[in-house]
Amino acid sequence: MAEHPAYPVGLRLTGRRVVVLGGGQVAQRRLPALVAAGADVVLVSPETTPSVQAMADAGEITWIRRRYQDGDLADAWYALIATDDAEANTRASAEAERRRVWCVRADDADAATAWTPATGHSEGVTVAVLTTSARGRDPRHTAAIRDAVVEGLRDGTLVAPHHRTRTPGVALVGGGPGDPDLITVRGRRLLAQADVVVADRLGPRDLLAELPPHVEVIDAAKIPYGRAMAQEAINNALIEYARQGKSVVRLKGGDPFVFGRGMEEVQALAEAGIPCTVVPGISSSVSVPGAAGIPVTHRGVAHEFTVVSGHVAPDDERSLVDWPSLARLTGTLVILMGVDKIGRIAETLIAHGKSPDTPVALVQEGTTAAQRRVDATLATVAEAVRTQDVRPPAVIVVGEVVTVGPPAAP
Repeated sequence: MAEHPAYPVGLRLTGRRVVVLGGGQVAQRRLPALVAAGADVVLVSPETTPSVQAMADAGEITWIRRRYQDGDLADAWYALIATDDAEANTRASAEAERRRVWCVRADDADAATAWTPATGHSEGVTVAVLTTSARGRDPRHTAAIRDAVVEGLRDGTLVAPHHRTRTPGVALVGGGPGDPDLITVRGRRLLAQADVVVADRLGPRDLLAELPPHVEVIDAAKIPYGRAMAQEAINNALIEYARQGKSVVRLKGGDPFVFGRGMEEVQALAEAGIPCTVVPGISSSVSVPGAAGIPVTHRGVAHEFTVVSGHVAPDDERSLVDWPSLARLTGTLVILMGVDKIGRIAETLIAHGKSPDTPVALVQEGTTAAQRRVDATLATVAEAVRTQDVRPPAVIVVGEVVTVGPPAAP
């Protein structure tokens, strides 16, 4: 058997009996895929890992709490043998052979009648990688090949441009806090398939350099208090290009629905009858503090965090933020778009009971090569912004969590 390569095939296990012997780490890795395939999974093992037990408790698998016995593979279509009892594994493998049940042996690939490939998924495609023989198998090598193929499918580099499937419409993609590696896999794939990209200034700009020359990039940068592309103009551009039958990506920084006006664009597209796919992004409200070593929650320090916009001052009639209530909270306060208003914000928080000594951190250009962190207190933050020349974009964190991690670099 070892002289011949394995014959690759996809098993359709929906509603069919699959028996797994052993409840250890091998079962923990393999069971989710079997459950996802719709198999009727029976686990035979006197004990399991906590994760496997949770699957049994949830009713995803049937757990028979004992060791393997002859006859356990009756009516099975597929078996995974992964116990720590070599003699039991051999007997179970022999039963599988008698009953003509395809059988994977975690302890002895040569004795198995089936092998588990290294698998990955990308938008309806399953990639499975097998070595040509049991002898000399290197799981790390097959996994590396799997990862390379799946990554190529996801980011669009593996498929020639003229073979890409483009769906007319708009994808509203959250690009994350700035580091191009922090965009979601789905967002990166849609970006690679786009005909037109309407990009914000705070989106991951480095990704635009990777786009093919034929992709049209529309600059929708909203520079604070400078030139701006009106929201209505952005909406019209998305609608116009989509109606031309093009695949449009609206690339925004952070998450589209966290102070990103994403819903305004979704509503405009819906009114125009344009299909829209929303791809969430990593919000700067949690990722930027994390990148600077600040947890927005921490056991014994903060059991809550609140994210607010600081683009208008507390005394501005347009403000919808209840600053007096925020001053009474004991958790973490994360302020976006508030650099130039932080002085008045700090004064308001102090006036309503917040201690002037409350730690504050400002993280500018978070997750990018230009990231820097400036620490202060509510009493000193306005002066720190002025003397340290802190400029947007910057995320402001107010609370004791600022002091939990290592101190900021000088």
